[in-house]
This record gives sequence, structure tokens and C-alpha cells, in this order.
Amino acid sequence: MNKIVAKEQLSENVFRMEVEAPLIAAERKAGQFVIVMIDEDKGERIPLTIADASKERGTITLIFQTVGASTLKMSHLEVGDSIAAILGPLGQPTHIMGRDGGKPGKVVCVGGGIGVAPMHPIAQALKAAGNDVTIIMGARNKGLFVMEKEMREIAGDKLILITDDGSSGRKGLVTEPLKELCEAGAVDEVIAIGPPIMMKFCALTTKPYGVKTTVSLNTIMIDGTGMCGGCRITVGDETKFVCVDGPEFDGHKVDWDQMLKRMAIFKPQEAAAKEHACNLYK
Repeated sequence: MNKIVAKEQLSENVFRMEVEAPLIAAERKAGQFVIVMIDEDKGERIPLTIADASKERGTITLIFQTVGASTLKMSHLEVGDSIAAILGPLGQPTHIMGRDGGKPGKVVCVGGGIGVAPMHPIAQALKAAGNDVTIIMGARNKGLFVMEKEMREIAGDKLILITDDGSSGRKGLVTEPLKELCEAGAVDEVIAIGPPIMMKFCALTTKPYGVKTTVSLNTIMIDGTGMCGGCRITVGDETKFVCVDGPEFDGHKVDWDQMLKRMAIFKPQEAAAKEHACNLYK
């Protein structure tokens, strides 16, 4: 059992929880995730990226959006309650320029909506390794931004806010300042995390400039160990499983059309939201 030690509601449907998980906190690396089970005997296995961790407190921080029965039930848990099981850390950690080989460089981190949460530890690690980090955050409106304060602490005046309705920062799409930065040159890598359609168009934006683009794919996961095949995708000419081979891949090689079709089958409730996003990027 994993005890909840802190809880905060970040927006209408987004929550932050700090949960006791000392072994995971000690081992986790940027880019990795956990599988959460709310009930011991039954219930859905929910993949959630580790937004932060504290070795000293023995805790990990999870940020999630209520999109189904299990996440809704999780949102009703309070400080002092416990989550039945948390499995992790899972997945391959992010390759950090300047730490895992190569010199530090200029990295642009693009986070869309709830995708800002998994971007946070990656941006932290990039900054700590000496990289010049620019962060682009996008949301439908001002009230849907999460972790703006934490991201500003990392990027300072290199934090760019984008909203669909212009209620905060620039009105438009995250691909617009991304293209401007690529045109200005000296961008060594782009990391994009958010809705699949956003990541697809980030990759299309950077491709003409030859900028390495890494995306973190949020597909259907069940067991988190590659056994079920639910998170199968095509990258280049190879079949990959997001839970064990990822979650990060070369955005220029991902078969986005295949992935979007499969997600529409598994997540019909997201079809309307995906159609809205597609229309924005047309």
C-alpha cells in the first residue's frame, strides 16, 4: 500500500498527488513512468509518468487527469488514504544531453496540456546537465496550465506560453514559436510531450530543419511489461512497444497515422477532442 501524503487540485480535472514509494523514488530517472492500481483485488492498471520524486521523503509525485472511472475514483482519494499498488519505475529513461554523452546544447521542450507534467523532470535534468533550455507550454486556455511556476523556475524568461484563446501568453499553436526557434538556428534537440496530434505536428515542423525530435508516446498500456501488446506502434520499419522500448521515440520515424487510428479504437471517448485538435493544426 502506498500512502498519499499530499494532494492538490491543479485545474478542473487535473490533480497532483505525492505518494509514499521509497524504492521507486530512489531509482527513478527522468522520462520513466509507473503503473498504478487503486484497488488491491480489481481495477484498471493506470500508466502515469513520474512528475517529480524525493529520495529524502521517499515519495513520488503523480499528476493525472480524470478521463475515466479509475482516474475519477483516484481523484476522490485524500491525504492519509492509500493506493493499493504502484509498479515501477518502468520504461527507458530520457537521454540527457551533456550527461549521457555529448556536450550540453540548446534544447526546446514543448509541453501540451497535461504533457507538461512528464516534461518537468526531463527539463529539470536537462538544465542540471548544463543545457540551454527553452520551454513552450500550450493549453486551450489559461486555467488549464499546470506546473507553470515550476517550469518558469527552470526556463526563466525562456518560458513561452501559448493558448488557443489568447487568455495567457500568445494566441496560437505551440508549433508557431517552435518554427521560429528552428528558423533562428542553433537548436540541437526538441522534446515534445502532449496530445499525439500536437507531437505529430511538432515533428513535422522540425523535420525540414533537420532538428532531432524526441516524443513521449502515451498509448494504451495494460501490463507495462510488453506482454499484452496493447501499446504496439511502428517506428521506422520496426514494431515497438511503448512500455518497454519507450516511452520516447524519434518523432520523425513514428507512424503517426497508425497510432492515431489505434488510439481512436481503444479510446472512443477521446475522438471529439482529437478531432478538435486536428482542426487546429490544419
